[in-house]
Amino acid sequence: MKAIVCTKYGTPDVLRLQEAEKPVPKSNEVRIKVRAGTVGPSDCAFRKGDPLLVRFLYGFRKPKYSILGVELAGEVESVGAGVASFKAGDRVFGLSTKMFGVYAEYVCLPETAPLIVKPAGLTYEEAVAVCDGALTALTFLRDKAKVRSGQRVLINGASGAVGIYAVQLAKHFGAEVTGVCSAANAELVKTMGADRVIDYGKEDFTANGQTYDVIFDAVGKRTYGQCKRALTPKGIYLSTVPSASILINMLRTAASGGRKAIFATAGLMQNKENLAYISELCDTGALRPVIDRRYPLEQTAEAHRYVDTGRKKGNVVIVIGG
Repeated sequence: MKAIVCTKYGTPDVLRLQEAEKPVPKSNEVRIKVRAGTVGPSDCAFRKGDPLLVRFLYGFRKPKYSILGVELAGEVESVGAGVASFKAGDRVFGLSTKMFGVYAEYVCLPETAPLIVKPAGLTYEEAVAVCDGALTALTFLRDKAKVRSGQRVLINGASGAVGIYAVQLAKHFGAEVTGVCSAANAELVKTMGADRVIDYGKEDFTANGQTYDVIFDAVGKRTYGQCKRALTPKGIYLSTVPSASILINMLRTAASGGRKAIFATAGLMQNKENLAYISELCDTGALRPVIDRRYPLEQTAEAHRYVDTGRKKGNVVIVIGG
């Protein structure tokens, strides 16, 4: 099978199209013909081995798993003898969070992995797009911040893969939503449900006198220290990017009854229930996929280069096979 292989950390040039052995499903596994994957900042972090936490988890000197890619959508081609909940022909979407392997024509996943039948109304590309940012946003907003009706929520990086779904989810939960993005993406963020949009090139949301119950930094560009004054007395700051700063501030604020700083490894916290939840939101129209660009598997390195620019809107999708 064709696969994008990464044997060392570095620039997108380390991603090479090669022939790889087609995986054989174990008794508890399904083999999926991959139709679509994604490239986001976390995928680029795994490729670069930066931040350092990536190396501690997935190989210090080189990637532990040479085929990257986490989110996928595709068709179950075959199942192991012990599999009961899937059958050949099922159209599925989900994540390969432990062993990656999505940048390939086939991947095997345990039956118990975060994997379910995809929404019938979404294409493979749309399903994998929603799977990418929406699950992360769901973990932070619903599970960590417990966003509820009437709260004021600010999303920094509101046009990115996580931010664009965070806007939609926060609105679904009944919050008053402010999105922070470039002027070029303001209309998109409004269309997704933001009540107000701040152009970061003209206004600093941490210094305009406004306060929020939740500040979700979906791109890791502002620290807790910078955002603290824009939080209400019991406000919550969320960051998707691991850093010494966020970890220290988590410890400092954990025992206090006031403002909180929170980071979570959202990708490792996903399950079938979360996938079913976002699937239902897609069916009702409460959640809509946003795809910026599509690349064939052979151009995965180019997709990484584009994501590295930090200018993408919503998702970048890798189209695999016919």
